[in-house]
Amino acid sequence: MERTRIIIADDESIIRMDLREMLTNLGYLVVGDVGDGRSAVNLSKELRPDIVIMDIKMPDMDGIEAARILTEERIAPVLLLSAYSQQELVAKAREAGVAGYLVKPFRESDLTPAIEVALTRFSEFRTLEREVGDLRETLETRKIVERAKGILMESQGLNEAEAFRRIQKMSMNNRKPMRAVAEAVILAHQIGEN
Repeated sequence: MERTRIIIADDESIIRMDLREMLTNLGYLVVGDVGDGRSAVNLSKELRPDIVIMDIKMPDMDGIEAARILTEERIAPVLLLSAYSQQELVAKAREAGVAGYLVKPFRESDLTPAIEVALTRFSEFRTLEREVGDLRETLETRKIVERAKGILMESQGLNEAEAFRRIQKMSMNNRKPMRAVAEAVILAHQIGEN
């Protein structure tokens, strides 16, 4: 089984070293560690880790802003580490799309559940995103086919079922998706009008 690839971002090198050791002991693969948020974003874009574990308070770009970028660009889930548990920071982290939040000091045994939950949440999010995209595509295709059916019904005096069968038959005969056939019908109609 492939090991989970992790990038660590914390401005304190001692914490990065300790965290690297804990993660390695737990069987994770640390593929990089950096001391600021901007470097975390750049390294994550380059290495595409499974998860990024980072501190909130860092120079150049804080962990919340870095998490926002990594989440918006769908690069990797982020598990934030912080010595601060104020509601304001937690709310900002949630708005940034952070997949998990762990308050320092933490034990080695706290890491695995936090990492696994963050990975699962990110995976569920990606699955939902794909499903929404598929539904959008299906809806758009349906709209185009309906429009093409209307054109065929009007221009060739067909009923709805006949127009649909005509598009379906052209699709099968030409080995093209129904959407492509429907778009061709619409385009031919538009050209015929000009």
